[in-house]
Amino acid sequence: MGGGHPFFLIAGPCVIESRDHSFKLADYLKRVTSRLGIPFIFKASYDKANRTSIKSYRGPGLDKGLFILQQVREQFEVPVLSDVHSVEQVSAAASVLDVLQIPAFLSRQTDLILAAAESGKLVNVKKGQFLAPWDVCNIVEKVRTVPRSSLLITERGVSFGYNNLVVDFKSLPIIRSLGVPVVFDATHSVQLPGGVGFKSGGQAEFIPYLVRAAAAVGVDGLFLEVHDRPEKALSDGANALPLLDVEPLLRQTRTIDQFVKKTSINGARKLARGKGR
Repeated sequence: MGGGHPFFLIAGPCVIESRDHSFKLADYLKRVTSRLGIPFIFKASYDKANRTSIKSYRGPGLDKGLFILQQVREQFEVPVLSDVHSVEQVSAAASVLDVLQIPAFLSRQTDLILAAAESGKLVNVKKGQFLAPWDVCNIVEKVRTVPRSSLLITERGVSFGYNNLVVDFKSLPIIRSLGVPVVFDATHSVQLPGGVGFKSGGQAEFIPYLVRAAAAVGVDGLFLEVHDRPEKALSDGANALPLLDVEPLLRQTRTIDQFVKKTSINGARKLARGKGR
C-alpha cells in the first residue's frame, strides 16, 4: 500500500444487515475486483454507535457481527474491516478483523487509537470532519509511538456550515506527505449529516465525480459504501453507491490511477537524472 502501487479498494455496506446480504455484496465485489486486479478489503460495521437518532438501526452487535465478518473472511478469502468504538472492543475485534477502523468522531481518542495500534492489526483512522489535514500529524505521532504499528488515514470531507461537507483535495497530498497511505472516502464525503432531521441525507449522484477527482490528485486507496438497493438500506442509503455502478466506476478510476502514478514516477526519474548531471 502506498507509494507508486495501484490503489486498493475498501468497500461494502455501511452496516451488517444480515449474513446473506453481506455474502451477496462480498461475492459481487470480490468478483469485480478480481477481474480488474484491484486489491480488495470488505467493510461493514457490526455496530453504528454514532447514528443520528436513537431509533436508527445500529447493526447486529459485536458478537454476531464479528461472527458474520469471520464467515465472509473465510468464504471469500478477503481481508475484513469494521469500526471499533471503545478500548473494550479492540481485543475481540482484533481476533477477527484484519483492519481496525477508528470512526471520524473518535479520531482524537488517544486511548482508543493506541489500543488499536497495539493490537498489531492495520489501523484505519477516518479523519474527523473537524480536523485540518495538517492536524493529522498528531494522529500519526500517536500511532508511531507503538512499535511496528501500521496506519492508514482516510479523508471523508470537512464540515462546511450546518448539515454539509466539502472536500479539500489539497488534503490528499498533505496527508501523504506525512508518510502514511491516504484513502479517499467518496461516499461519506457526499453525506449531509443530520440533513433529514432524524437521519443523515446525501447526494450520491456526486460520488463518481469525487472518485475521479481523487484519483487524478493521487490516492493510495478508495473507500466506498455500496448497496444493491440504496433506497432500502438500513443505514446511509442516501450516500451509498449502487452496486451495479461499482465496476464501471472502478474501470475509470483504474485508468486515471495508472496514468497519474506512471507519469509521477517518470517525472521523479527525470528529475533525479537531471540532478545527477
